[in-house]
Amino acid sequence: MTEPFVASSDATNIESRIERDGDHYVINAHKWFTSGAASKRCSFAILMGVSDPDGDAHRRHSMILVPLDTPGVTIVRSIPVFGRDHGMGHCETLYENVRVPKEYVLGEEGGGFALAQARLGPGRIHHCMRAIGMAERALELMCQRAQTRVTFGKHLADQGVIQERIAESRIAIEQARLLTLKAAWLIDTVGKKGARFEIGAIKVVAARLATTVIDRAIQTFGGAGVSDDWPLAEMYAHARTLHLVDGPDEVHLQQIASRELRQYESLRV
Repeated sequence: MTEPFVASSDATNIESRIERDGDHYVINAHKWFTSGAASKRCSFAILMGVSDPDGDAHRRHSMILVPLDTPGVTIVRSIPVFGRDHGMGHCETLYENVRVPKEYVLGEEGGGFALAQARLGPGRIHHCMRAIGMAERALELMCQRAQTRVTFGKHLADQGVIQERIAESRIAIEQARLLTLKAAWLIDTVGKKGARFEIGAIKVVAARLATTVIDRAIQTFGGAGVSDDWPLAEMYAHARTLHLVDGPDEVHLQQIASRELRQYESLRV
């Protein structure tokens, strides 16, 4: 979905074109952060683009399968995130007059936006689960470090500031876990629409949680915390990225605020 030259937080900005030509579609697109595209195991991409530029804002898009060995597909580069590149992506990808059979469209033409939204709900919950897991790991490391490191004649675990950070981290983890469980339960019982608030809320809360707890752990480790001798620096890079993936925090906060304010619209004069 993501493109380098438009604000991808608003999917209606997508400029990639998917045009019907007989029994084929012709694709012209410039994407980036295409997950895993540099991996030898990756044989095709799922591309979202505009198939009906004159259609309704939420019926203009389609999703289509594109084998990566199709003429016109170029993996431009793997984009490092916070200076880290794991070799499989996220990639900048270029599609220049790429032709694929019409059968490669996922679902119906014009249904791409709905497909994206259907995926993003459960996908965001998975991100939050991983964020909570990272926070748990960071807290575990922080406690171990506090019990084994001595400064100014005292174990770090005996320092009030460290105790406070550990306590605040545990409280925040449990709060985020319960809200994530509620969101997952609502998806199972009332569906994605009924869980919209909780999904948006946990996306913000879990990213904040992971970033904050990992940062506290790094501070407890001192210089070692920002090195690659421990996993905290890599975890922090991933946690900070979660503030952006599957919709930036600001978009979720805006949607949550709109829902709350809607209850009071009658007070406007």
